[in-house]
Amino acid sequence: MAEIEDRWLSVDEIGKYIGVSSDTIYRWIDKHAMPAHRMGRLWKFKKDEVDEWVMAGGAADKANGNS
Repeated sequence: MAEIEDRWLSVDEIGKYIGVSSDTIYRWIDKHAMPAHRMGRLWKFKKDEVDEWVMAGGAADKANGNS
């Protein structure tokens, strides 16, 4: 069976995909409106939504020195 191409990714998986820690992912959800969907106690992500958010500058610090 082929792996589903457009599946939901976990915090660990999306962190590995973009090269940051899980703590950074949680901080971006809280402070930078990272596109994430809450499913019970878990956060899940669509890769294409995160790609668009990153390319639009969503991960950039808005104020110098603050994260």
